[in-house]
Amino acid sequence: MTNRMCGGWSETMDSDEEIQHICDLVKPQVEKETGQDYVVYTALKYRSQVVNGVNYVIKVLVGEEECLHLRVYQRPRYNYDVQDPLPELKGVEQHNTRETPLVPF
Repeated sequence: MTNRMCGGWSETMDSDEEIQHICDLVKPQVEKETGQDYVVYTALKYRSQVVNGVNYVIKVLVGEEECLHLRVYQRPRYNYDVQDPLPELKGVEQHNTRETPLVPF
């Protein structure tokens, strides 16, 4: 992950294993919210914002061309002896494409 300025949104970056893992953890919430079951579910791009934790907007490919934009909050990890807190889905924007700009919402 790249350096982030506290409070400001990062530039759009390519997703990595960490971002895919976050997406995988919120997938059941996404499917409940959209009423869909996704076979294809691949994180493509993301932006992040450091707050008391980290906000993410993530572009997820869910079909041949259809993408979702997810807004996810990851709480900070205060106690390194316990498992990381689970990310929280805060919003889903449907009907996007690979070309749709990834804008915080």
